[in-house]
Amino acid sequence: MKLGPSGHSDTFSRDNLPPQDLWPEMDMRGFRHPEHFNIGVELTDRIVENGMGDRTALIGNGRRRTYKELTDWTNRLARVLVEDYGVKPGNRVLIRSANNPAMVACWLAATKAGAVVVNTMPMLRAGELGQIVDKAQVTLALCDTRLMDEMITCAKNSDVLDKVVGFDGTANHDAELDRAALNKPVNYLPVRTGRDDVALLGFTSGTTGEPKATMHFHRDIMAIAEGYAREVLGVTPDDVFVGSPPLAFTFGLGGLAVFPLYFGACAVLLEAATPANLIEIIETHKATICFTAPTAYRVMLAAMDKGADLSSLRAAVSAGETLPEPVYHDWIEKTGKPMLDGIGATEMLHIFISNRFDDHRPACTGKVVTGYEAKIVGADGAELPYGKVGRLAVRGPTGCRYLGDKARQAGYVLDGWNLTGDSFVMDADGYLYFAARSDDMIISSGYNIAGPEVEAALLAHRDVAECGVIGVADEARGTIVEAHVVLKDGVEASAAQAKLLQDFVKARIAPYKYPRSVRFIDTLPKTQTGKIQRFRLKGE
Repeated sequence: MKLGPSGHSDTFSRDNLPPQDLWPEMDMRGFRHPEHFNIGVELTDRIVENGMGDRTALIGNGRRRTYKELTDWTNRLARVLVEDYGVKPGNRVLIRSANNPAMVACWLAATKAGAVVVNTMPMLRAGELGQIVDKAQVTLALCDTRLMDEMITCAKNSDVLDKVVGFDGTANHDAELDRAALNKPVNYLPVRTGRDDVALLGFTSGTTGEPKATMHFHRDIMAIAEGYAREVLGVTPDDVFVGSPPLAFTFGLGGLAVFPLYFGACAVLLEAATPANLIEIIETHKATICFTAPTAYRVMLAAMDKGADLSSLRAAVSAGETLPEPVYHDWIEKTGKPMLDGIGATEMLHIFISNRFDDHRPACTGKVVTGYEAKIVGADGAELPYGKVGRLAVRGPTGCRYLGDKARQAGYVLDGWNLTGDSFVMDADGYLYFAARSDDMIISSGYNIAGPEVEAALLAHRDVAECGVIGVADEARGTIVEAHVVLKDGVEASAAQAKLLQDFVKARIAPYKYPRSVRFIDTLPKTQTGKIQRFRLKGE
């Protein structure tokens, strides 16, 4: 495809796009955007122009900002970036923070200034930050002052990172960036970025070795709001969003910033988004849309049994891990509303397959979001018949573009289709059923066994709180299924309990899939988004 005009004077990002013959096919029909626009403006100034300036945009850490206040705040910050720190359109700006309004404001301000933003998580250490800085050639970092140590260590060891500026993620406004912004006017002429200018570099979660960054344009960010958020969620200005995924991940940025702000709704941000904190926020602010993983929903279900009032929720979005069928049924039983299971990828920016309020099935990921198409392919790339397990291939208005990484780009994109690394089954009606991450498929004595299916069977047992299933080497069978199980309080771990669970699984799914090894553990290793880190189970 021919790229439109650019507003970037620093051409690093466009120069490091993959070769066009390695791009996925991008179908922009139904997504019409002007050649020049800035997504930061669309999420702030445009909402004020539409008469919603007095509506609450962000709540968190003692801060409550209306859209007019958020617009003025981000305009002042953008002026600081340009006038005090010399940010040029196309420069990469790294942001290090937990989920709070100040982080969103910094992201919007840098975007208005024409920068390419790299959002990062608080848990990253100096060495990991250094890899990101080197890969993206970041010259300026904005960091919550409570998280400066690792960022400063990174800068000291970096030949690229010139400046680290602190901002106050609390309600105090007492940091270098905040003080500089107080002296700036609230009016700002944003950079006239092109729709095909890179706005965001999303570094993928769970990366080992050299990090990989996915490149997303201004129009890509617009497309996920106009697609999934509008079609599936039906967002209105009256919605209140909450959730657990970090804003540093595209899943969190979409669900907790882009979607609410695009529609003039409100986002309540939590730095420590534990299930208990989520429950409290939902009750306090009458939240209507929640983004989190199935593990947290299980806690919410238990809390409802003890009197928690989550009746304000109209949309419970589940992603990050496959949704166990028992959780799906329990949620409907207790709320009368479906849980919206879906799947996305950093490479695709956000969710591209989802259940709907009026079209949902247990153990089913749903159908493609409008604008996307999917097929199931074999190892040779040929499309498989309905009902066969294979690799998920998808294409639509968003897609994979790795920063300066031809080898990985060639591995992710095949004949114009994105290969997400997931194994799925599609039925004749277009419903898609998750089998496993392609590299989580367990092959035992010639049988293909999907770990999540075994997990779902185990989770149906009353004694099981959580579990993770992996394949481990076995002399006789090559690989066997091993279950790492967290038992509910009061249940004793024993050989008899393991046998009980094994028999239970045999009775629920094909017996060859049962876990021949059961290990009882206190907690499962997880990412900040709630994904089970199965690679860590393999190391135990």
